[in-house]
Amino acid sequence: MVRLEDLQILLHTAQLGSLSAAARLLGISPAVASAGLKRLEAELHTRLLVRSTRSLRLTADGERYLAHARAAMDALQAGEQVLAAGQQALHGQLSLSMPSDIGRQLLRPWLDDFLAEHPAVRLQLHISDRLADLYRMPVDVALRYGVPEDSSLVALPLLADNRRLLCAAPAYLERHGSPQRPEDLAAHECLRFVLGDALHERWRFAQHGTWSVVTVGGRRNSDDGEIVRRWALAGQGIAYKSQLDVLDDVRAGRLQALLTDYQTEPTPLYLVCPHRLMLSPLLMRLREFLQQRLQEHVAGESASLPPAGLR
Repeated sequence: MVRLEDLQILLHTAQLGSLSAAARLLGISPAVASAGLKRLEAELHTRLLVRSTRSLRLTADGERYLAHARAAMDALQAGEQVLAAGQQALHGQLSLSMPSDIGRQLLRPWLDDFLAEHPAVRLQLHISDRLADLYRMPVDVALRYGVPEDSSLVALPLLADNRRLLCAAPAYLERHGSPQRPEDLAAHECLRFVLGDALHERWRFAQHGTWSVVTVGGRRNSDDGEIVRRWALAGQGIAYKSQLDVLDDVRAGRLQALLTDYQTEPTPLYLVCPHRLMLSPLLMRLREFLQQRLQEHVAGESASLPPAGLR
């Protein structure tokens, strides 16, 4: 396969009439430049240049190939310019639906940074833990935990290995003690989340590959994930939250991770939209931006969490 750096050596050598001059321009040694030309000729099975101690000229094959080499390099440079222009000139509007807690804690400030990078972009945010109907509501894309049940939706992974984290404030644990097994949660005040009409009261844990389900109870339920987190911070009970929601709290010691010898429920984070035709350059750039921020965030907090195999 022809190497781009070898094409550059050929083009500059033909333009300058000197292999040494081409090497200086490219910042390489004459020996490296000579090896590049020989490699190109071997790839093409022909002589491109006739070299002597005093002169250098293109062969007939070299003359014919030079035009194609120039066209190839011009096409590559044009492609780079198109991509650069597209990245600099992202424009349009996106309507985003996202969960309450992660939306307010992480995504809102990150999206402010995204808008600062792309002044021609407009975002409309819908922050709620109620699942947006992407076919009826004026929402282009939604951030959701878990694989969508509707197989007709397009789901783009943002953080595939995200999991739930069992946690509580030190003040609660001082008063009530720490559960040692999932079954112990039945004796604790558990802060439960309501999604739609479903109360999330069956919490799943695994050890040595075997999953068990514990039905938990408590006096506090909410359909807003941020409220559940605030109750936990206030020492009102034990929460079973997405680790993205409580990373900063665990790191700062405001919350303590519990049952770290057990594996917890997966809660992968996805970008979801109704149709592939909606995968615009703006949406794909936003996905890339959020993926990078999420990975940096998790990596930065990983030292404060249980090992990945135990979460």
